[in-house]
Amino acid sequence: MIDMLNDFLLEGAPLELPEGRKIIPNIKRLLEEARKKKIPIIYICDSHLENDAEFKIWPKHCVKGTKGAEVVDELKPQPGDIIIEKRRYSGFFQTSLDLTLRELGVDTLILTGVATNICVLHTAADAYFLGYKIIVPEECVATIDEKAQQYGLEHMKNVLNAEIKKLDDVLKEL
Repeated sequence: MIDMLNDFLLEGAPLELPEGRKIIPNIKRLLEEARKKKIPIIYICDSHLENDAEFKIWPKHCVKGTKGAEVVDELKPQPGDIIIEKRRYSGFFQTSLDLTLRELGVDTLILTGVATNICVLHTAADAYFLGYKIIVPEECVATIDEKAQQYGLEHMKNVLNAEIKKLDDVLKEL
C-alpha cells in the first residue's frame, strides 16, 4: 500500500488527492482478505526530511514524525504489518523494500495507493526492473484526475507488463 497518508488524503492537506479518499474502502477490503490469508502487508510511506529536495517540486508534505506522514486512520497498520519509509517516488529507491520482499519469498506484488501516475507508477517500474510480477487492482489506486489515472494504468500495463484487474478478480485469486 503506497502513500495512503494524511498529507495526501485529508481535506485541505498540502497535496490533497480527493480521489484517494474514494479508494479507502476498497483497499481496506483487500487488506482484510490478505490478512486472513496471511499475505504480507507492506506500507510504503513518504517520510521526508524537513528541507527535502523534493519540496522544490512539490509543497512541503509528509515530513518524518508529523501527523501528515501518518497512514490515514481507516487503514492503520496492524501488528505484523511492515512499514517502509521512502523519500522519493519509488518504494524501492534507497529503501529496504527489495531485501524485505526477497526475505519473505515474495515474487508478486499487488500495488495499491496514491498517486497512480507518480509513486505507484515509479514503484511498479522498479518492481518490473527487479523481476517482480505486478498486479494493480484499478479500484485501489487514484490520482489527481482521470487523464493522469489512465496514463498511469496504461503505462503500467503496456510498458511494465502489469496486470490491471478489477478488485473482485484480485480477491478471488488471493
